Amino acid sequence: MNRKVLASAMTVGVLTAPVAIAVADENDTDATPTPATNAAQLHEEARTTVDAKRASARSEARLKAKAERKAKARKRAKKRAKLARKQAAQGQVATAAPQQQQSGGSTATPGHLAAIAACESGGNPSAVGGGGAYRGKYQFDQQTWASVGGSGDPAAAPEAEQDQRAAMLYAKAGSSPWPVCGG
Repeated sequence: MNRKVLASAMTVGVLTAPVAIAVADENDTDATPTPATNAAQLHEEARTTVDAKRASARSEARLKAKAERKAKARKRAKKRAKLARKQAAQGQVATAAPQQQQSGGSTATPGHLAAIAACESGGNPSAVGGGGAYRGKYQFDQQTWASVGGSGDPAAAPEAEQDQRAAMLYAKAGSSPWPVCGG
């Protein structure tokens, strides 16, 4: 009987580590229920191992899903940027002079910056993103805003100033400050 317990545990694949099992001889009068205890221990070890593998698989699945969501978000942002650039280019062709003065005294936003703004904030000069870290039409962080001469909150600055500072940053660093929307 004891050999059957050991054999069935082995065929199920429960044994994951060396385990000592006492096998009682028919002539042994001091036979203890050790094999039954060991079978219970083996069952518990197998269940623990299965639970650990399941937890690891769930963790891996969550990480994979998170990476997929990020990749999809980047893809959507790139599509929006491409569409915004296309729309801005069409707008530039229609106006023929993109740097003309508009009513209100601000200059029109160049196409590449309009595309970045559309992608970053939907063109909203008071937008706040990244838990408050990125602010304004071009989603400046405080350090970048200050590096182009800005002071205070970029989202509170007039839109014309945000356009001017973004143009300065673009002239200095190209589209690299906007890795998703600038490409």
